[in-house]
Amino acid sequence: MSAKVVLISSDDEKFPVELKVAEKSILIKNMVLDLNPDGLEEDFEIPTPNVRATVLEKVIEWCEHHKNTVFPDEDDEDAKKSAPIDEWDKNFLKVDQEMLYEIISAANYLNIRPLLDAGCKTVAEMIRNKSPEELRKIFNIVNDFTPEEEAAIRRENEWAEDR
Repeated sequence: MSAKVVLISSDDEKFPVELKVAEKSILIKNMVLDLNPDGLEEDFEIPTPNVRATVLEKVIEWCEHHKNTVFPDEDDEDAKKSAPIDEWDKNFLKVDQEMLYEIISAANYLNIRPLLDAGCKTVAEMIRNKSPEELRKIFNIVNDFTPEEEAAIRRENEWAEDR
């Protein structure tokens, strides 16, 4: 039996995972390399103090699914921007807003760039072609502008409107 990386959530739940799965996180990959340069000989625990168990479980599910996936080169920004979210990721990210934001935050913290990109693209799709009023409703934002202030802001930002 090979040694596992044991990820520990902020609420002290332990998740043993294969090294190949854990290495989808650049943070964890570098930590394992730095502290075990000769390879893992026994289980290696890594705390993730910024990630709750329910979120870490979802992130691990994503890493498990993509353990053999080769993603576009980190430096190729154009390829990443134009690459559509794959169907599995779209379905995986169909979660409530709070969970989506926590997955994005965890992907950022753990340095899992493809998951971070997919999460951000999902949010971008949520807001695409929405009016300010629709966005306020989606994100539960209270409009605290007076009609005069709102009109002034619209005038100042006319250049950004689609025409």
